Amino acid sequence: MSVRAAHIDDLPALQDTERAAGQCFRDIGMPDIADDEPLPLDELARYQRSGLAWVAVDGANSPVAYLIADRVDGNLHIEQVSVHPDSARRGIGRSLLDRLADRAAADGVPALTLTTFTGVPWNAPYYARCGFRPLGDHELGAGLRDIRAREAAHGLDRWPRVCMRRDV
Repeated sequence: MSVRAAHIDDLPALQDTERAAGQCFRDIGMPDIADDEPLPLDELARYQRSGLAWVAVDGANSPVAYLIADRVDGNLHIEQVSVHPDSARRGIGRSLLDRLADRAAADGVPALTLTTFTGVPWNAPYYARCGFRPLGDHELGAGLRDIRAREAAHGLDRWPRVCMRRDV
């Protein structure tokens, strides 16, 4: 596996990866998450054009995982990271996180942030193993507060969620 910047023609494969990865949520009683549609192609293209979209590719240069990020509160915020289940448990997600950390360091950005489910093994517990720590409410900037409010409005707070940070 190698990680590279996402190309515009990769974007439909990112949607497919997101749909496949989402099915794992069905197995743990979160069917609404499994059924949530991936971002539309025009939104994915915005990440790709901004240089904040990466893919992990197989030997045929086909995406098997991706990460997209935004700039939030002076940090790089992971909007989505998904690994196709057929390629899971091979360190691919960590490789994508490390690529983003390298970008943050090169840009002088102090940290990576994300929001995630606390009780899903491949969410908060995984990110903790990758060097992220939970943030208390008093540590949230305006941007993270806005993200959490949008997530709550989308119904994600039916399951416990947390904001996390990894210093670069």
